[in-house]
Amino acid sequence: MPKIAITGKGGVGKTTLAALLAYIYAQRDQKVLAIDADPAANLWSALGVPADMAEKITPIAEMEDLIYERTGAKPGTIGGMFKLNPRVDDIPDRFGLTHRGVRLLVMGTLKAGGTGCLCPENALLRSLVTHLLLRRNEVLIMDMEAGIEHLGRGTARAVDAFIIVVEPGLRSLQTARAIRNLAADIGIQQMSVVGNKVRNAEDWTFITDSLADFRVAGFLSYSPLAIEADRRGVTVYDLDPNMVREAEAIADALNAR
Repeated sequence: MPKIAITGKGGVGKTTLAALLAYIYAQRDQKVLAIDADPAANLWSALGVPADMAEKITPIAEMEDLIYERTGAKPGTIGGMFKLNPRVDDIPDRFGLTHRGVRLLVMGTLKAGGTGCLCPENALLRSLVTHLLLRRNEVLIMDMEAGIEHLGRGTARAVDAFIIVVEPGLRSLQTARAIRNLAADIGIQQMSVVGNKVRNAEDWTFITDSLADFRVAGFLSYSPLAIEADRRGVTVYDLDPNMVREAEAIADALNAR
């Protein structure tokens, strides 16, 4: 079962791609776990989860009782004694929300380095990511922020496809190179880019020429229907058959890797 991590500069459409791939794999009768590891935490909207259901979601990093139960320390504790490898195997099934065949789990924010890095919240989240990547037998799609904060050297080898989503703009391409350098530092070698919001052949050429040293897994066209889906709070998977076909080609390219 593929383990896919998706990242990129904010606003490039990585969450849209994550939702499309989640439903494509679910339609192919695969068991799918979608992980929202972006602090913005809006994968639920891209999946078309109704707002009343989404209101019941609590990010794992904010479950104070669970964190204390599993680590032996209260959230916010810095240093001190707590379990670095707490039990996490039951968390996806207990706290995930299932919608249309996709189980969604919202991670919450990892505290940044420095004073906040050695804390029970981070210990729980990192143990959970390790479990999801190494021990769960299902398709895993992780929607990440523009970085690799949830991944470490111990889990990098388990990522089958590390996708950097870009759009035809210079800042997006610069971010892609910065992300690639960070990912390579922890041992991630299988990296691909997906071009999004592509309007014409010039956009396609701009991305492919600028990132000639990247593996390109595919492209998603600019779509007014994607904007409409966001406005209506539904998934683009239901509104734009062309984007679905393009995302299916990306999934096929990843499987053929």
